[in-house]
Amino acid sequence: MKSIFRTIGFACAAASALALATPAAAQLTVWDDYTPQKEVTELTTVKVDEGQLDTYLAGLKDTWVKSNEIGKQLGQIVSYGIYVVPYGDNDVNLILRITYPNMAALEADKAEYDKFMAAWGKENSDKANKTVLEVYNKIREIKGTYMLRELKMNK
Repeated sequence: MKSIFRTIGFACAAASALALATPAAAQLTVWDDYTPQKEVTELTTVKVDEGQLDTYLAGLKDTWVKSNEIGKQLGQIVSYGIYVVPYGDNDVNLILRITYPNMAALEADKAEYDKFMAAWGKENSDKANKTVLEVYNKIREIKGTYMLRELKMNK
């Protein structure tokens, strides 16, 4: 009888060891199995007040979109986008996306800042600041900002 329980005990121990070892076999290795991409994407989640989406979008067109177009022309950003959230938990209803060529593009760089400001101009800068203070801060709440880096699976 003891040998039957001993055999069952060893079998259970072996099965447990095998079950625990299986996840380890499924481990992936960076660069071999997947490759982190150089581009990084910033997502900003926004809750715009009910009935104010068109007002906010009009403001974004004159400020955020224009400044991102300059950033694209200067090579400081790769692309940008505005996304509406048609359904969900209603915590956010708009997402703003900016894709940068790499993390270095986010570093403080006076020369890049000066290039941008020369193209953007003081008038646009003042207008954008006024829009943020007088319009945006009254009709929207920034819920979060996230930085993402894509991981591409190698074949």
